[in-house]
Amino acid sequence: MWERMGQLYEVAMCVRMLARAEQPKSSIELQKVVRQYFDSLGLSTQGMLRNRWKLTDAPTDESARTRKAPARQSARTRLTVVPGDAAGE
Repeated sequence: MWERMGQLYEVAMCVRMLARAEQPKSSIELQKVVRQYFDSLGLSTQGMLRNRWKLTDAPTDESARTRKAPARQSARTRLTVVPGDAAGE
């Protein structure tokens, strides 16, 4: 989406500012700038809401979309009968 929206420069600046903000004794103002980048790039919950973005679990390749889940066995077929009684053996 960032490439489609022409935000590659903003992404690069966000990464640079984040690296600086993670340094010991970084300023609160710098951390606020990073938060604003996160919001504008949709990297925070507020930013995703503002951009109307939703995360999905949709597979990315066509083969994964057409695969079916494996058939499950019933509980009865998974049980095994053990000979003998439980009290004496």
